Amino acid sequence: MPGIARLDSAVANAEKYGVKLVLTLLNNWDDLGGINTYTNAFGGNATSFYTDAKSQAAYRTYIEFIVNRYKSSCAIFAWELCNEPRCRTCDTSVIYNWASETSAFIKSLDPVHMVTLGDEGWFAPPEGDGSYAYSGYEGVDFIKNLAIPTLDYGTFHLYPSSWDYNLTWGNEWIKQHDSAGEAAGKPVVLEEYGSPYEDNYTAVMLQWQETVVRDTSVAYDSFWQFATNSPSVIRAVDDYALFFNTTVGSDYEVLAIQHAQDMLDKSPMADL
Repeated sequence: MPGIARLDSAVANAEKYGVKLVLTLLNNWDDLGGINTYTNAFGGNATSFYTDAKSQAAYRTYIEFIVNRYKSSCAIFAWELCNEPRCRTCDTSVIYNWASETSAFIKSLDPVHMVTLGDEGWFAPPEGDGSYAYSGYEGVDFIKNLAIPTLDYGTFHLYPSSWDYNLTWGNEWIKQHDSAGEAAGKPVVLEEYGSPYEDNYTAVMLQWQETVVRDTSVAYDSFWQFATNSPSVIRAVDDYALFFNTTVGSDYEVLAIQHAQDMLDKSPMADL
């Protein structure tokens, strides 16, 4: 089945079952339509992509096709510019300008739905202690980008094990983004989080979920990644995968089922 037919099927099933989708229009990584698709075709690299005229023209053509194809679907929640955009060692103005222009373009096609950047939430000086997540090294300034008028909410991710921070630091990271969202007057979401400790996911991640529920106004959170043992589903999973399991006390029952109810109790779902 061709790629667009697969997406048609996913959107149709989301409509059928009342699921809301955030459609991501690009990936920083090489999987599933990454920036490398454009650099392979037009030259350049992962940093020059954001200012390369040919790459950006092709990217906008793709955006126009996808947005116009699905903007009337009741399944669409928001459009996301890119999964984890980075422009390593670039000035933060590069991604800021790209996000400003691209989100404005999407709004010109679809003024109804929300648009978000999809970044990991990196801070830049003078915020924080200057360590990796606060250094601006990846070319992203969460606070600056959150102020873009055509971005409706902010995203941040949390992978302390990969970023060389201790696990309890994650609670501070969550609260810092909550404060940034309140200052900007925009919702923020913990779009991805995880830890590769298969024998004890709950011990690692429950503390972060409790911080979200008890101590913040974070609009939603979603762990990376959901997995199933169903033989009908291709297992494209990694070490962070949390497998479906309704057994009381299992990692999935605690971190997915119970936590979803806690989030609903905190803030009932809006009509969209």
